[in-house]
Parts: sequence; C-alpha cells; structure tokens
Amino acid sequence: MQDTHFYLGRLFDFSQGKPGAQPLMYNPADLTTHAVVTGMTGSGKTGLCVALMEEAALQGIPAILIDPKGDLTNLLLHFPDMAPQDFQPWLDADTIRRQGKSLEQAAAETAEQWKRGLGEWGISKERLLALKNAAQYGVFTPGSDAGLQVSVLASLSAPDLPWEGNREILREKIASMVTALLGLVGFDDVDPLRSREHILLSNIFETAWSSNQPLNLTELVMQVQNPPFDKLGAFPLDNFFPAKDRAELAMALNNILASPAFQSWREGQPLDIPSLLYTPDGRPRQTVFYLAHLSEGERMFFVTLLLSAFETWMRTQSGSSSLRALLYFDELFGYLPPQRNPPSKTPLLRMLKQARAFGIGLVLATQNPVDVDYKALSNAGSWFVGKLQTERDKERLLDGLESASGGLDRAAYNKVISALGKRVFLLHNIHEKKPVLFQSRWAMNFLAGPLTRTQIPSVNQLAGAVAGLPAANSHLSDTDSASAPDLGKFQPVSYAAPVTEVDASPEPAPHFHNRGIHHPSELPGTGTRPAVPSGIAEYFLPLNYSITEAFTAARETMPPDARMEAVLYRPTLLAAARVRFLDRRYGVDTEQVRAALVDEMDRRGVIRWEIFPYAGIGLENIEKQPAPQARFETPDSPYLDAKLLTSLQKDFVDYVYRTSSVTARANTTLKVYGGPDVTMADFRKACADTARQFRDAEIAKASATIQRQILTLQDRLRREGRELEQDQREYDNRKWEENATHAENVMGIFTGRGSIRKVSSSMTKRRMTEQAKAEIDESVQAISQFEEQIKDLEAHLAYTSQQINDKWASIAGEVSEINVPAKKSDVFIEHFGVAWMPYYLIRSGGELSDLPAFGEE
Repeated sequence: MQDTHFYLGRLFDFSQGKPGAQPLMYNPADLTTHAVVTGMTGSGKTGLCVALMEEAALQGIPAILIDPKGDLTNLLLHFPDMAPQDFQPWLDADTIRRQGKSLEQAAAETAEQWKRGLGEWGISKERLLALKNAAQYGVFTPGSDAGLQVSVLASLSAPDLPWEGNREILREKIASMVTALLGLVGFDDVDPLRSREHILLSNIFETAWSSNQPLNLTELVMQVQNPPFDKLGAFPLDNFFPAKDRAELAMALNNILASPAFQSWREGQPLDIPSLLYTPDGRPRQTVFYLAHLSEGERMFFVTLLLSAFETWMRTQSGSSSLRALLYFDELFGYLPPQRNPPSKTPLLRMLKQARAFGIGLVLATQNPVDVDYKALSNAGSWFVGKLQTERDKERLLDGLESASGGLDRAAYNKVISALGKRVFLLHNIHEKKPVLFQSRWAMNFLAGPLTRTQIPSVNQLAGAVAGLPAANSHLSDTDSASAPDLGKFQPVSYAAPVTEVDASPEPAPHFHNRGIHHPSELPGTGTRPAVPSGIAEYFLPLNYSITEAFTAARETMPPDARMEAVLYRPTLLAAARVRFLDRRYGVDTEQVRAALVDEMDRRGVIRWEIFPYAGIGLENIEKQPAPQARFETPDSPYLDAKLLTSLQKDFVDYVYRTSSVTARANTTLKVYGGPDVTMADFRKACADTARQFRDAEIAKASATIQRQILTLQDRLRREGRELEQDQREYDNRKWEENATHAENVMGIFTGRGSIRKVSSSMTKRRMTEQAKAEIDESVQAISQFEEQIKDLEAHLAYTSQQINDKWASIAGEVSEINVPAKKSDVFIEHFGVAWMPYYLIRSGGELSDLPAFGEE
C-alpha cells in the first residue's frame, strides 16, 4: 500500500463478479475537488464513507462530519483487541433475542466476523491501533446535553473577516443566517427580497458587522424593537415595518431566549472551527455533529450556522494544493435541493466552487440523487456510485456525471450502475484516465448502525470525549459576552478524562434584590418616563442578564411557563469617579475607578457610601435610552431634589478622596521604586537587576588589586620558569664536563699521565656542578612559593566576591511598601446622577414577579 494514499478496497472484476487482488489506492489530494458518494440503503455507502474517514485520520487529516441520522457515530467504535465484550454493548438486544441467541453468543460471533473480515482485507492489529491513536474523536449534540454541547449564540457575532473587501461574502453569510433564524421561529420559505422580516434582520446584522459591533440574540431582540437606523430604503422605518409588527417579531425571537428548551443551545463550546479540527497540541480531530434528535427547522438552523462558520474559517486560510481538512455531510437530502434555495444551499454552493483553492475537501453523501441539485454536484471531481433504488435516481446521477466530466457514454455507465452489487462502487475520478469498479474494504471501526441519543454519552466516554472546562466567558450571559474583556483564546472542550463540575453560579450583589410579587393583572410603574431634575445626569443601566441568568443570580428556579411581560426601571443613584495617582518619586502613575450604586436613599439625604460598593462593571455600556416599551417606578423625593444631589456629589468626592490610596513598593538602598501596576515579580526582578549592577561594580573594584598581584606573581612565575630551564641546561653541561674530566683523570692514572693539576681541575668542575644544582633547587623552591601565593590570592578573590554577592543579594530582597494617598485635585467625577436599574417583569402561574436584569457578575 502507498502510505500517502487511501486504501479503500480492491478493484472489482465485472466479468468474474468478484474483487481481484489489486488494491484501490485513492490520492487524498483528489478530494480537494470534492467527492460525491451515492447509494441506496444496503449498498454499503456508509461503510465506504467510514473507510474514507478512517484513511483520512491515518493521514492526519482533520474532519468535521454532519450526521443527520447517527451513522457516523460508528467512527468512535474502535475495538483493536477484537474482544467480544467490546462489541456486546453496541448490539441490538431485541434483534438478537428474536434470532434466539444470547448477547454473549452474538458478541462472540460479531467479534469473530470482524476479525475474519479485517484479516481477509489485509488489515492488521497494528493498523487498528494506529487508527485509534491517529485522531481525537467526539460527538456533539446541538440543542442537547446528551453529547458534547455547542453554543450557537456566539455565531451571531461578526466573523473574523474585515467588512471592507468581503462585503459580498459577509452579506451572503448574513442572508443564510437570517433565513435559518426565521425558519427556526416559524417563518418558512422567506424571500430575502420580499420579506420585511428578512430585510430588517439583515440590516441589523449588517449595521453591527460593518462597524465590528458585538451582536447576540438578546441584543438582536432589542434592536428589532428599536433598530439602529431610521430608514429602510426610501421609506421611514415605521412606514416600512411599524413598531407594533416589529414587537411581534421581537417576541417570536425572544421566545427562543425565554424557552427553557433552548437553554442547551446556549451552553457549551462555541462554533470555533480551529478547535473543532485540532487539539491544543496539534493532533487532528474528527468531530461529529449528531443531528438525529433535532426537528427539521432546528437542523437547518444549525447546519447553516456550521457551514457559515466553516466557510468563514476557510477564507482565513492560505492557499494550498494539498488536502488540509474535510467537511463530510452524510445525508444531503433537503440541504442542496434542485429547485428550492434553503439557507444551507448558498454556503454549500460557494464552498463547492471555491474550497479547492484553500485545500478543503467536501464529501457529500446521499441515498437519493434525484433530490439533490446535480448542477451543484457537477463541481465534484470524484463520484463514488453504488447501487441505486430507482431509475429516476440513476438518470439524475448520470446527468450530474455528464456535467462533471464534460461528456460520457451514458449507455455504458447505465449498464454498469444497474449491475452493481452490495459494497461494489463505480469510481469516476476526473484525475484518472478512466473510471474503475471496486469493492470497498472492511471497515476498521465496528459498524453498529445508527446510534440513538441515549447511546451518545457512552460512545463519547468510550472515545475519551467528555466535556471539559467551559470556554472563556462561558459563564457570562449573551449580553455580557458582548462587552466582556478579552480573556484570550477560548479553551475548547476536552476530549479527555472527565472533570468535576464546579458550581460557578454568580453570587448576587447584596443590594440588587428581588422586590417581590405584584398583582397578577397589573404591571407596576408607569409607561411614561419620569423627569429628573434639570442639570442632573440620567443613565440607563444595561440589561446584562438574560432571563435565565436573572433566575440563577436570584437563586431561583425558572418555571417552565415563565415569560417576560416587560422591563421595569427603578431609580438608583450612580456615582463614579476616576482617581489619578501620580508620584514620580515612587514610580506611581496610575488610575482607579471608584463607584457606588445606591438603590435605597435615606430621605434625609445621608449616604454611607461604603455600604453601596460597585465595581464599575458595565460603566462603558451605560445606555442613554431605555429599553423599548419599558415601564418606570416613580422616584422618591431624594432623587428629585437637585440641591441634595449636588451636595451628595461633593460628599462623594470627599469620600473618594479620604478612602482612596495605592501601594507602591520601594527598595531605598537600591533606589528602585514600583507603582501598583508593577507586579511583585517584576519589582523583584528590577531590584535584582540593579543589585547585580552594584555587585558587579564592587567586585570589579575589589578584585582589581588582587588581580594585579596575581598578574605580578604569574609574571615572576614565568621568569622563574625560564631561569629554571637555563639552570637545568647549565647543570646538565656542568655534569657532563665533570664526568668528562673525571674520566680523563682515571685514564691518566692508568697511563701514568696523571698530575696534580688535572685533579684540581676535576674538583673545580665538581664545585661548578654543585653550584648549578643549587641554583635549580632555588628556582624550584621559588616556583612553588609563587604558585602557593597565587592560589592564596585566587581563594581570597573568590571569598571576597562571594561576600559581596551575598551582601547585594540581601539588599535586593529588601522590599518595603509605601502608601500613596489620593489628592483631592486628582479626583474626577465621570458619572453622577439618577441611574435607572432594569428589572424583568416575569409572569408565571398567573403571578407577576420581578428579577434584576442588571448585575455585576
């Protein structure tokens, strides 16, 4: 087998009616021109597609798989040990019982059948293990907590594509999303050019996306009632779409938010395509979206959002001629029809035409070619054709093949297709010279058939795909998420070991409380907005809790019949000041926001500001206008007393001045200072760097004298060494002369030529030799002394350096804290006035109650 190709089966000998020995090796790069797989029930289409995905996983190619029926969940059934107990939980107990067998017996037979089938197709256990470890698998269940959950609300936000230069693409994406959203609330078969609902929503999306403004479902509902524009086309907004009719549309959309059944659509991982294709460490994923439990409208809604998100991600990728990723659609019926234009059709058409340039392959499967737009499928380069059910299907398929290939022998193809048996497919590949027949290989995963929703938790657990930590900001409401700080790249669900769930319910602020139950037939407050005193600022706090989150914050259970009647505003006093701290001596240059939100004012106008703390969250989102059709509670007299409010503003400034301070850090020895914006780690690093400079300077100074002494001794040592060499040569010469003279005297004695003079000369030579030897000893002793002195000096230098190092290390650790108080002249009021706090009026069981729609969490 070619390691870089897909092993899909063996070539089929049509005349013999059986497969031959030659394997069918399919080049994955051919999938960049997309593939169509078709075949009736029982044709082996699912097995072929599973084999295709298995080969993709072995090649490290990630995939997103849309599974309307539940067949693709079989990709998680890896049983490399072929143990009967592995197969047993996935067998149909009722069918086995009708066959008169026990589960154990059926499991053993199935395991043996799979082992035998894999062996016949040359698939080893090593290859099974390689498949199991090649990718991470997981099954998501939109709108259900049976599998991994996925949140669709984030998909309403502007994609990571600039508006300029991508208007046409983004407008097409908006059109698809709006059509899907309207279909979800009962507006079927809307015409984007004639439906005023579609036109209104599209303009709201375009206004938000073109200005890169966040948009979520709550904001969409509010903007339907009060759009951010006055005209649509040539007509004033209220003429084109009266406010009363817009309210009906807003209510229909709000039902999505209000419905407890929709809560699961708002939880889980966002549709972030990179994290669905790859793990954080770069391993490929095969992510299955199981849709069998959804209604047709819900399926269309989710599929459209997924296709749009995938297309947007695709357009951010660089060009590629190799296969980067796969998008597999298991049953295309209803999503790419020949005559209608459902919202899913437009993104599919665009990707069929353009995805090749990005190295993206689409694999589209269907049982009924007659129900698919063959003109769209003509963009596919590979056609896997199995046994078909009707002549109409066959004719429609031949139309598509003819369009894709630019001409073919219909009669010959018709004959071959009519004779196809189970697991036998005709492969028409535009990258090859001619079509081939082949029989698909045995699937490495167990083909248990479509799994039910109740089996999804078990199959995810089997594959190690369980929900992990939520994404960043997932605890925020859909309103919060629009203004939440950037917490970095979200962490996707973990296909790993389960984690213990943590109760992250926000603690309600002590002064944001439920005011109780009202008369069931009357709405509290007035529809007329009360006037605040002249010269006093007026603010509207945002609705940053959804209805579900409002119940959670109030620690109450949301009744199934709960519905929102209106938004009620109650007066509060908002005070917010910005305090600047500037002290260049200590490196302090920072700001603080001090705020208070007073929801109960003493009639005497006395406020203890410290018992009404407010973190200032949402100040940047304070609104200038109330929510549409809101009601207002009549303010008490302190809120209407301009003189009192002016006095309270001065009192708040004085309170902030008296109670505001920051802490600076200091190391006075090193003269290093750090303001509150400097972390302890950074401050200690600065101290360490400064101390290191002082230490190095002191060590250099202290070591200079010692180094000079060492250098002097080293110079003497070198000179003494040279003298030693000279003395050694002198000694050797003297020794030789002495020996020569001695030998001459000895010979003279035997020859009778000896004399007193010669004896004297011999003794002189002896003395000179001894003198040379003494000079050598003297040099050796001097060298030893020099070396010892150098060693002592080096030890002294090391000791001195260590002492200096220890001293400055101790100094670097001397950190003191200095309190820097505020100056009254540096306290600046940013908000002070009447702030209207929103509450949801909720009707349930015939009773009306209210819940805060604004909170600090």
